[in-house]
Order: sequence, then structure tokens, then C-alpha cells
Amino acid sequence: MSENVVHLHKDTTTAGPTVLAVVPDPAPPAPVPLWVRSGRAVKHAVTHETTKTTARAVARHSLYVVGGARIVGRRAWDGKTAARYERFMRAAEAAGNMEAAEEWEERGQRYRDARHRRRMDLLHSPVDAAKGLAVGTGTGIGALVALGIVMAIATKDASDVVTPLMAVVGFINLLIWIVQVVWGPAVSLGPFLALLALWAVGSKQQAAPQWALPATVRSGEGEPITPSIVVKALRDLGIAPLRTAIKEMGDAGASMLGPIRIAGCGVEVDVTLPSGVATDEVQKRRKKLAENLTRHEHEVFITIPEAARTVRLWIADSGALDEPIGPSPLVTDATMTANYKTGKAPWGQDLRGDAAAISLYQRHLLVTGLSNQGKTAALRSLALWLALDKSVQFWIADLKGIGDWAMFEGIAQVLIEGPSDDHVIRATEMVEDAVEEMNRRIEARRKDPSIVFEPLIVVVDEAQLAFMCPVVGDDKRPYGGSKATSRYFMGVRKIHNQGRAVDVLMWQGTQDPTDQNLPKLVREGAHTRASLVVGTESQARMALGDKAVNGGAAPHLLRQGLDKGTLVVASDGIAIPAGQASITVRTHFIDDEPAAEVADRAKALRDGVTTLRVVDQGKERDTLADVAGVLGDAPRLRTNEILKRLHALDSKAYGDQWTNDRLKSLLEKHGEEPKKSHGVMVVHRDHVLRALANRDENGSASTAE
Repeated sequence: MSENVVHLHKDTTTAGPTVLAVVPDPAPPAPVPLWVRSGRAVKHAVTHETTKTTARAVARHSLYVVGGARIVGRRAWDGKTAARYERFMRAAEAAGNMEAAEEWEERGQRYRDARHRRRMDLLHSPVDAAKGLAVGTGTGIGALVALGIVMAIATKDASDVVTPLMAVVGFINLLIWIVQVVWGPAVSLGPFLALLALWAVGSKQQAAPQWALPATVRSGEGEPITPSIVVKALRDLGIAPLRTAIKEMGDAGASMLGPIRIAGCGVEVDVTLPSGVATDEVQKRRKKLAENLTRHEHEVFITIPEAARTVRLWIADSGALDEPIGPSPLVTDATMTANYKTGKAPWGQDLRGDAAAISLYQRHLLVTGLSNQGKTAALRSLALWLALDKSVQFWIADLKGIGDWAMFEGIAQVLIEGPSDDHVIRATEMVEDAVEEMNRRIEARRKDPSIVFEPLIVVVDEAQLAFMCPVVGDDKRPYGGSKATSRYFMGVRKIHNQGRAVDVLMWQGTQDPTDQNLPKLVREGAHTRASLVVGTESQARMALGDKAVNGGAAPHLLRQGLDKGTLVVASDGIAIPAGQASITVRTHFIDDEPAAEVADRAKALRDGVTTLRVVDQGKERDTLADVAGVLGDAPRLRTNEILKRLHALDSKAYGDQWTNDRLKSLLEKHGEEPKKSHGVMVVHRDHVLRALANRDENGSASTAE
């Protein structure tokens, strides 16, 4: 054995010779016994995935034959006995449908009577068959002999009399020879062909245990929805009366089901529940039902149709709801226009894949949901469509203030952008101005019932900021809150109460609804209520109302982040299937750039709109320039309209102290003054621009006092 010499560290503190140590080689590891190595090899071979797959395939195809034999046997038994009628009768009794039970009992009795007559006929059939065979044989021989006589007369050869008879005998002999040749292989191959037929039946019906099926089938990936799958999923829901009733129905549990209809990217089926099973019991087990159907929870929707004791299941194709629905017609059709009164906005697609369009005529609107789920995009797409009707006016407050509504400059008469309390105050004053406009219209309608007003859409996005605003005004009234003293709350309530009659409509978008940031009276005042994903069922009820949620609406079951833009809508302005209280819509997403293109088309339809933007309140102002600014491209405006726009521009600088007389004095100071047109005082744009030019030449400026 070799030795290794290892030099140890030398102690430098004392003198002395270097010490060497001899370390022996480590002992070699003990050899692994053969039986251990063999066991490991066998274990590896047995547990290898290839071995498992092969064993599963062998078992599967073998069990297909057994399952096919069982299926064929059951079919044969059903065909020869009254078992089928008994099964359907028990199913009808379990479902509480006694009329159907009596009908199946009657059918079964008719089948037994017919079977009895067939069996009685079999007692006489051997004698009848023998007589028929004798008569047929004699007739055939006679015909052949007669044919032979005719041939003999024609050929003058007496031997032709038996020629037809001998030809038939020769043909029979040939058939016997063919049977002798084929019989042996047929007897040998017959069992294999029978097994192959049984295998084909079992394979088609997947008649093998779950563990033996292919991986895709075991996971349910892409598994089609069949009556047996639906019944099994319902049976395994954990509802004892339902499970008992289905067991009593035997294999006829599918009698609970209506026809399975293709519905868009999935299928739809109505299920009539047995007596003693309530519809809400099935609704509460949506997740388990989806898993039983080999689907995700968001791929199964349960609604309550008009029929009693019935639930309607819509089951999506696996993964279909994760596919995009395509661009909006607003983007793809550059010729599209809108009609506020008779048209419908193309909002998206329903779960069937059909276009979902919504009427906005005289309907207040509320869109809510968690943050960053597509609320603003859904609300803005409706406004973009309506902007293509040049008669519609917009006043918009975007309390997020990051430019989501910037493309409406030149369309909206008022555009407020920003999240601060000052912006909330301006939004509140905008709503109060809309109340004044509503009252003016109501008074005008009272005097002239035939008068028609242009629609005014008041949009407040991120309205929760307005409800939660802590600022109290000079009149001691809070801007936010949900009491009768709240300025924003009362403004919205007044528009909800009377605005529809004169086409002054309130649209709101809000996040994460609660009783504090979305008061009950306000949310119930909206004719169209739509919700993206929310956190809880109570929030879903706040967003859509109890009736919609009780009828199956479930925005709280949508997937946050994955179901962006998917809305549950409760409204009479959109087509909702009969018996349902809501509809789920996957909205088209219009990004900022295509939204700006649609807005440009809307601007081209209009004669030019000057958009008033929020400014720093109370700063020193150039009044004459502000007058020119609010005039915009209009050749002239009424003095009352100019005062209203100045107030909207800066309520502190242009408060109640600004009157027609003060405006007139300002213009006269610069050599211009309002003129009358059709009996109404108006200010001409050209006159104001001329006054500005003259003032600039003199180097003076007038500020608001």
C-alpha cells in the first residue's frame, strides 16, 4: 500500500526539526450487493414514465373490449326487454313529473303487447315456413322444367329439357364449394372481428377507468359537453336530494336536461331540477360544478330562466374566454355614425359571441369595478360612439387626470382633468351647472311642450373622489358625502330625478364601490348599471342591485387582471336573454391612439367646439382674452352663454358679480359693445378680436376685478 507524505505547518515560535506525518490511503467503498443493484434497476424500470404509459395503454385498450361488450350487452337487453321504459318511468317519477311517468308506463305496456304477439306468431311460423318452402321448391322446379321444354323445342334437342335445372344445381354446388373454402378462415377470424367491433364501441364511448385514459382525457382538456357529463357533474355536487333523485333515475338522468345548444364559444343547456332541490343550491356550488365539468370557474355561468325549478348553464369551450374578441367597429369602420335616439353603441360581444350593442337614449349610466380593470375604457368607448352624433353635447370631469379623456378636447364643451380637491370642486360646480341647465329646459318645455333639446351628457370619471371629498364650501355645505347637504350628491340626485325628461344625463365611473363612495340613492338612480370585477358579493349587489345578483349576475367571480374589460350589465337598453336579469359583455378595447382617431372623425362632423379646461382658480386673469377664448370659433354667442362659460372657466374670478351690464361695460371700454340679434343681446367674435388687437397696440390689458 502506498503512503502519502503530508508536510505539517512548522511551529515558528520554537526551533526544532520539521515533523512529517504518514497518512494512509482511505479505504475503498464497500461494493453494493447485486440484489440491491437489481432491485434499484427493477424499481427504475417499473416506475419509469414510459413503462407507466405503456401499461396504461395496454390496460386501456383491453378494457375497451370489456366496456364495449358491456355497452353492446346493455343495448341488446334494452332492445329485447322493457328495461328502457322502466328506466324512463323511474326518472320521471324521481323528477316529480307524473304525466311523463304515466306516458312511459303506457309505452312500455304497448311494447309488451307487441312482443307477446310476436312470440305467439313464432309458434306457427315453423309450419308456415315448411309449407312455404315446399311450395316454393315445387314452383321453382316446375318453372325450370317449363323453361327447359321451351329450349328443347327451339333447339330440337330433348336433352335441353333439364339444362336449366342442371344449371341451378351447378350454381348451388359452386356456392357450397365457396362456403367450404371461406368457412375455415371465417371461423378463425370471426372472434377477432367481434373483439375489434367491441373495441371500437368501447373506444368511442371511452369505456375504461379514468386512470387508464390518455392524459388529455383525464384532465378534461377540450372534453366536449355531453348529457352524461352534465348529469354526472350535477350528481357529484354534494346536494343529497339531487344525488338521490339522479340515482333513482338510473341512466336516464339526462331527462332533466333540455337540448344542449351551441351558444357562441360554448354550449347552453337548461336543467330542470328534481323536487326538493332549489336553484340557489346549484348557484352556490358554481366552482365545484365547473370542476366537475372539467372547466375553470370563470368558464361556467349559472342563470335562472323563467321556467320554475330550472337553472340555465352556459359552459365555455376550454380556454375560449382567454382569447381576445377583436377590435371595435368604431375603429375598423371609418364611415360609422351614431344616432342618440335610435342607434345602439357597439360595446363588445356577449358570451355567445354575438355583438352586444346598447342603447344610450335617455339612460343614466353607472360603470364600476376594481382599479385597472378597464372601467374608463368601457365608459369612454360609449362616449366615442355617441360623439359621432354631432347633436350630443358633453361636459366631462376626469378626476384621474392622466389624459384618458384628452381626445375630447374640441368635442366636449367642458373638460376637467385632475385629481385634486380643486378639480373635484370644479366637477361639482359642473354638475350643479347641469342642474341649472336641466331646470331651464324644464321651464322651457313647460311653456312649449313641442320644444326639442340637444342631449347633454355629463360624465364624471372616478366619481368616488367627488363623494369622498372633505372640502366644505363658504356656505358651510360639504362638496362630498351622501347627506342632503352634500353638493355633489344632491346635484347627481336632481339630475337622476328629472334630467331624463329633457335629455340631461349623468354618466359616472367609480372604483371599488362602498356605501361611502357610492351612496345607495345614487347607484339606484342609474338606468344602466355595469360592473367589472369587484371584490365581494356585497359589492356586486351595490353595483348591480339585488335582483341581478339573485338572478345569477356574479361580477365578484370574474378574475381580477385576467377578465379586464368584461362587464356584467343590468339594463333595459341591451338585449338580455328572456328570464335573465343581466348579461355578461366582453367589451372592445379602444386604445388611446385609435380613440384619438375616432375623436378626430367626431370633430370633423361638428362646427367647432371650444372646450373649457379647468385652470388655477382665482389667479389674475386677462378678461378680454378669456371672452375671446370662450367664444372659440363661434361667430357670435348670447351674453348669457358667455357669462356661463366664463363662470365655468374660473368660478372665483367670474362669480355672481359678473352680470350682463359688467360684460357690456368691459367691451365698451375697448370700443366694442354687445349687439342685438333677433331680440337677444349677443357678442360678436370679430368685435372681440378687434378689441384685442387694438388693446395690444396700446400695450394695455384688462384684468378681472
